[in-house]
Amino acid sequence: MRITFDLNGTPQGAEVEPRTLLADLLRDHFGLTGTHVGCDTSQCGCCTVLLDGVAVKSCSLLAVQAQGRAVTTIEGLAGRDRPGGDPAHLHPVQAAFTECHALQCGFCTPGMVMATVSLLRDKPLPNDAEIAQGLAGNLCRCTGYINIAKAVRQAAQAMQAGATPAEAAR
Repeated sequence: MRITFDLNGTPQGAEVEPRTLLADLLRDHFGLTGTHVGCDTSQCGCCTVLLDGVAVKSCSLLAVQAQGRAVTTIEGLAGRDRPGGDPAHLHPVQAAFTECHALQCGFCTPGMVMATVSLLRDKPLPNDAEIAQGLAGNLCRCTGYINIAKAVRQAAQAMQAGATPAEAAR
């Protein structure tokens, strides 16, 4: 079956089996390996991508469900926070995760970043309870979440202040 969709700002098409998972299409067909598959049961959130701007777990979504929609992966996030953004610059959320040391092994980081982007779209200045709820579907086995929450708060502040990605990294 042929599907067409917007992938990281670019129209794409692919032939897929009806049972193909979106995570598999992104990784195997498009080579976007930043979308990690950690559990195959939609529990860990490592496969989180944005579908029309909303965080979804791509290991539990069929590729055909992306038909006619916009998919953003971690690879497509950089530079997308500003019209005409430069992909060489980090998104404020990516910059905050780096600055706040909100990662250790890094396996969960792409999913955490994408979930944070979705959270901040809906709640631009979340409190601690909203951060915990917004990231509840994403598991990290290394950090203890303290620096992740700190990064979410820092990214929210930077985005509210209109910081460019480069400024948010300072």
